[in-house]
Amino acid sequence: MLIVNPLSGRGISKLALGTIAMQLCGSGYVVTVFFSGELSPEQLAFKHAGNHEIIVCVGGDGTLSAVVSGLLRAGVSIPVGYIPTGTANDVATTLTLSKDPSEAARTIIKGKPRPLDIGLFSDRYFTYIAAFGAFTGVAYSTPQSAKRSLGRFAYVLGGMADVSTIKAQRTVVEYDGKVIEGDYIFGGVVNSTSVAGLVRIDPKCVDLADGLFEIILVKQPVDLTAFLDILASLATQSYDGDNILMFHASSVRFTFDVDVAWTVDGEDGGRHRTVDITNCHKAIEIIV
Repeated sequence: MLIVNPLSGRGISKLALGTIAMQLCGSGYVVTVFFSGELSPEQLAFKHAGNHEIIVCVGGDGTLSAVVSGLLRAGVSIPVGYIPTGTANDVATTLTLSKDPSEAARTIIKGKPRPLDIGLFSDRYFTYIAAFGAFTGVAYSTPQSAKRSLGRFAYVLGGMADVSTIKAQRTVVEYDGKVIEGDYIFGGVVNSTSVAGLVRIDPKCVDLADGLFEIILVKQPVDLTAFLDILASLATQSYDGDNILMFHASSVRFTFDVDVAWTVDGEDGGRHRTVDITNCHKAIEIIV
């Protein structure tokens, strides 16, 4: 089952799509192509995945997230292939998947499935990040036309415009029997080494199938020194300083004084005063 999001990132050419289909057919698969549109990728996966032995997603991280959600809601357990054509492609970067459609198709043919943890954000599944605060609105507020023409630079421009709106949120974080409280300008629950293609996490700190999230909290900088410390931590991927904290947990609850906007896999996650996030250990298999 080949699910294609024709609007993802820079889109995909008819020639590339033909090459993908030919390679899969040439390896012995009977391929049925579905384009998202009237039905979303999640609805397509939910409705049709049970009739197939493998499902391949052609799109960005949001498309992949929707396909995975459709699989899990349908209770269908088949391997997932990913051909990334989005803007940031964080999941592909983490899994070292090629951004070249032809090479990505070869990976699906010759590769092997590996387990992958999936997050549950209240009642919504996500593949690699749920976050609030600074820059988290950029992914879904940046116009698709800008993403297509400017690529990753569109996120940088959006982030620059977002700086003036950054506001710390009083947050209580409960995880695995522990409690942290503070004023944070960013909070992220991550199962990835890349966030929006801009923030990196040392791969040695991330195991995508260990049943644990990497949780990052960034404090509100009280002065220029603190602000520079945050920038240095991001640049060196060091998340154990006074202003940035990273820890691992299988489940976490965030409680705020007001409703706070979230993003889930680069899409609008709504506004919430309390959020519960759970790790679904090895919920799917993805081909690498």
